[in-house]
Amino acid sequence: MKSILKKLFSKEKIILSNGKIVLRPRSKTPLITVLVIVFIYISACVTDFKFEVFKNFNNFFNILKGMFPPDFSYASEVLTPLFDTIKMSFMGSFLGAVVAIPVSILASSNITKNKFINGFFKLFLSILRTIPSLVCALIATYIWGLGTFAGTVAIFIFSLSYVGKLLYESIETVDMGAFECMESMGFTKFYAFRYAILPVILPSYISTSLFNFEGNVRYAAILGYVGAGGIGLILNEKLGWRDYSKVGMIVLLLLVTVFIIETITEHFRTRLE
Repeated sequence: MKSILKKLFSKEKIILSNGKIVLRPRSKTPLITVLVIVFIYISACVTDFKFEVFKNFNNFFNILKGMFPPDFSYASEVLTPLFDTIKMSFMGSFLGAVVAIPVSILASSNITKNKFINGFFKLFLSILRTIPSLVCALIATYIWGLGTFAGTVAIFIFSLSYVGKLLYESIETVDMGAFECMESMGFTKFYAFRYAILPVILPSYISTSLFNFEGNVRYAAILGYVGAGGIGLILNEKLGWRDYSKVGMIVLLLLVTVFIIETITEHFRTRLE
């Protein structure tokens, strides 16, 4: 055993063309592999994990069989909640991206020099990012009741935190030479930002907003599970009734919708590069 370990972890001798001997360390892959296996075993023991959970894995394929072929006659009833999901995603993403602009400016240390304001808005965005969208939607349903408005609020909060975080980081990495030059010429900070900073960050900002929107279309389907409206409501209902053919129709239409939106947004993101 000792000889094996010594062979695995000892340094390898390499003879160069000039006859000089160089010691090259052995690969750390065997050690890392052993550590990973040990940690997996310890985690399984601590969490009391049992492999019996995989016994019912065949039910997954039974559900897939029930979903195909989909019930195409149910498509007309899916369209209305599907459009609600799209509208909910678009409004939440759009409003979140718009509000993210002033919040990001206030969080950028190279634009707003007040450290208290910087710290407050950075902390504000961090807090928003730590709240899961499902929790936001659940809280919103208690305040405004069941429906798409609660889902729109949840998507708005997520979009604000996501776009705002990336935007203020983008602003802080911009070369400030043009901005400072315009300020020294007597331009206000607003006009200096408009003509020196905004053209630089605009392509990245629009690309991030489009990516956020296409992701929110997928996430919005889950919000219906807590009563936030959209296609998630009927998806949860049909899954509860084990009506898998209609579930297949819902999933199929959702996949087609997401594919179309991703294709369109990818086209615009490519044009921005």
